Amino acid sequence: MRVDGKGLIDRTRSIPFVFDGVSYNGYAGDTLASALLANGVRLMGRSFKYHRPRGVLTAGSEEPNALVTVGMGAGQEPNVRATMQEIYPGLDARSQNRWPSLNFDVMGINDLAAPFLGAGFYYKTFMWPKSFWEKLYEPVIRRAAGLGALSGEDNPDKYESAYAFCDLLVIGAGPAGLMAALVAGRAGADVILVDENSRVGGRLLAETYEIDGKPGPVWVDEVLAELAVMDNVRIMTRTTVAGAYDQGTFAALERVLHHTDRRPNGAPIETYLRIVAKRSILAAGALERPIAFRDNDRPGIMTAGAVRAYLNRWGVSPGNNVTIFGNTDDIHRTARDLLDAGVHIAAVIDSRHDAPLSDDYEVLRGAQVCGSSGRKGLESITVRRPSGEDRIHTDCLAMTGGWNPSVHLTCHMNGRPVWKRDIEAFVPISGAVPGMVTAGACSGSFSTAACLRQGVEAAEAALGDLSLKAPKTAMPQAEDTPYEISQLWAVPGKGRAWLDFQNDVTVKDIKQAATENFRSVEHMKRYTTQGMATDQGKNSNVTALAILADATGRGISETGTTTFRPPYSPIAIAALGAGAEGKGFKPQRFATSHKATVARQAPLIEAGLWYRPSYFPEKAETTWRQSCDREVNMVRQAVGVCDVSTLGKIDIQGPDAGAILDFVYANMFSTLKVGRTRYGLMLREDGFVMDDGTTARLGETHYLMTTTTAAAGDVMKHLEFAHQGLRPDLDVSFTSVTEQWAQFAVAGPKSRELLNDLLDSAIDDESWPFMACGPISVLGVQGRLFRISFSGEHAYEIAVPARYGASLFDILTERAQALGGGLYGMEALNVLRIEKGFITHSEIHGRTTAYDIGMGRMVSQKKDCIGKTMSERPGLEGSGRERLVGLKPIGESRELLAGAHLYNEEAEPVRINDQGYLTSVCYSPTLETMLGLGFLADGPDRYGAIVKMVDHLRGVTTLCEVVNPVFFDPEGGRVRG
Repeated sequence: MRVDGKGLIDRTRSIPFVFDGVSYNGYAGDTLASALLANGVRLMGRSFKYHRPRGVLTAGSEEPNALVTVGMGAGQEPNVRATMQEIYPGLDARSQNRWPSLNFDVMGINDLAAPFLGAGFYYKTFMWPKSFWEKLYEPVIRRAAGLGALSGEDNPDKYESAYAFCDLLVIGAGPAGLMAALVAGRAGADVILVDENSRVGGRLLAETYEIDGKPGPVWVDEVLAELAVMDNVRIMTRTTVAGAYDQGTFAALERVLHHTDRRPNGAPIETYLRIVAKRSILAAGALERPIAFRDNDRPGIMTAGAVRAYLNRWGVSPGNNVTIFGNTDDIHRTARDLLDAGVHIAAVIDSRHDAPLSDDYEVLRGAQVCGSSGRKGLESITVRRPSGEDRIHTDCLAMTGGWNPSVHLTCHMNGRPVWKRDIEAFVPISGAVPGMVTAGACSGSFSTAACLRQGVEAAEAALGDLSLKAPKTAMPQAEDTPYEISQLWAVPGKGRAWLDFQNDVTVKDIKQAATENFRSVEHMKRYTTQGMATDQGKNSNVTALAILADATGRGISETGTTTFRPPYSPIAIAALGAGAEGKGFKPQRFATSHKATVARQAPLIEAGLWYRPSYFPEKAETTWRQSCDREVNMVRQAVGVCDVSTLGKIDIQGPDAGAILDFVYANMFSTLKVGRTRYGLMLREDGFVMDDGTTARLGETHYLMTTTTAAAGDVMKHLEFAHQGLRPDLDVSFTSVTEQWAQFAVAGPKSRELLNDLLDSAIDDESWPFMACGPISVLGVQGRLFRISFSGEHAYEIAVPARYGASLFDILTERAQALGGGLYGMEALNVLRIEKGFITHSEIHGRTTAYDIGMGRMVSQKKDCIGKTMSERPGLEGSGRERLVGLKPIGESRELLAGAHLYNEEAEPVRINDQGYLTSVCYSPTLETMLGLGFLADGPDRYGAIVKMVDHLRGVTTLCEVVNPVFFDPEGGRVRG
């Protein structure tokens, strides 16, 4: 079926492949579909419900029929579109949804039962007996569901995820997309041009049109050559933009290694991309829709545009005796291309009564195809004319019902397309996706000249938004044929006229849904399964909506469309979860020091979603306590390094940044000086403490808030709510920058000595006093330095961009060890903070107020803040409240346990006598005793008193002295010295 002199394939490179156990040969550039058609294979699959024989219908990602399984064993991939799968040596593909073979499928018996399996039969049939559902109906339905199948083994393939950023994202590399990318690239914009195909050019590769007197593919190559040398333009083929999201973010999937047998060890076969673009242009083209008529699903019946694509791009004629049917001038374009290639035209059937005639082929005006015959391949069609019905013998029918602009991405943010009567199709609504403009066929302009012109206009609009000057661009000369169409959705008649080829939905099913009052498009969709397949109704939705509109007596625009959801085309779950192979559903976050931490055999503990080191064992140490005690002494006597990158970091900017901080914090921040840091307490709306942390003022309108590790997400949501819901009048923005900075605590008497060995400019107490902050340069890298301490020692936190984190961690570790110090983990950090009486979420656990933790005076009386009024409710202050205290064991038992309860020394340890509880305990190597923090009724008024700690669960009772929670260096001389 190859046609000499046609196609863009490389006929010097023959490629062997296998389909259903039979070996075939194709050429470099072939898809599996084009190679099978070239070898005379028309039967490629079976339909979902009735197992009817199906052949290829289209030439792109919208293909509903030719779905195959590629590969063997653990790596096999089901439901691959033969129209998108490129052939390569060793390709082994198999048909699906059949048994025992594609040619003889026992389940084809379902086709005989079709009268009983119409729309809604599941809902009507499997209702009784009730007990049968779990035992019989559901197991049978689940086994029958689906098309292809996974192997059930662990997937050995590798996937990766990545981010990309650009000024302008151009989606689709047809004539409109190429012109847009060319104009933007010449203007100096950072451009990403993506296309789901292996070659750029779009329909120019499938047609015989000329641009500036050159064949379309030649013009494409020239544009591509110019774009290729532009450093500011990135061209990504085999990449599908699958979804549009907020703030210019797009999901995309790049098929990296599906087209080759060369798969280097560790190389990903797919990359899931998150592309962030300041502006975007959608030039995704249009999809051709079939016409519904009796038995219009036989192998050999294809869309007319697909027939031209196989002929002009792949050099394949899908038939020897081709008939063409439709309602637009596309059928005559198809006829001319086939005739020029020497393919016989049986007839051109034009449903329009005023259709143009031709001297080269017979045109049947005002005629319609009303049926077909041939079980496993088209053999003939029945044509209805005003004079009667005729039969035409043919092995290929090229049909077209018009073109549907690809509006899918414009609907992903709740935009609804609008009906355009002159082209009988939906077009995108302006502004459906902020920052996006549409161009070319996807906006309803189908001539080549219009696509080129709109590509330039879209680029100029985007460049204007980007404050870039668009260069003067000479408009290429190209065909500008008006698009003319006569409405034709379905040919009336008996029998099944297919709409959704993948789900086996017919015109009758749509009408039945309307009859049973499923008149809403969304109800009809679910009742019939129309458009619910992996193609999202790309081929069938508009026709189905038109038929529903007619059945319900409404217009198409009134009927509306179903909801197009991402992804645009299927994405493997493995790609969505790239990097999480073998892991659970819970996200895992690792600091930049993670590899170095694991290499030191440090046990990891979960802190929120992060994994942090518990302690760093040394060879001679056999228990965690030995390691912890050493690390605490190291910080107190020399210097320690701890990765604190996991703390939430929120960048706050805007003229009203200080005002919003005053509103969300209990204490004042608008008065904080630039270059200084302040500890803050945040209340919930009910007056209880939500979180604490420090906030640094980096500029007049620029603050950096630090939160606890576990509460970072909650605080970010709280800030956004406070701004959007309570104070929308404030001009301020919030950005989470937790992952953008690697931050390390350097604590101990020798901390400044260590830093001065690294910083490009030395620091001292005068230039960097306690609670100072600001920019620094460390070994030539710009970073930030904060003189804050969670250990009670002279300490700093040094931050650098995350890409330098691992390197700085190694350098800090090496130099700390040289000064007699080293790394310390969460256990030591906990001991250090308990010795100083510093709180964590063990103390601010959701039931404590600022008064309870001894910080009541931090709630400013000079301003209002979230939670202030509620915190002043009766009962939340005054006598009887359980308040923060320190506890030291006395007597024979020295054991303290977090969670244990407190009682008066002589009281019976029962609920009614409960006086409080412990929240945090540790052994302090500094003070050589156990220490505890807890809450005790009227605690600060009972310093020196003796209470009894009782842990009923573990059977431990310990007498404790109530003391100030600041056990070590209460004057704070060490932290300020």
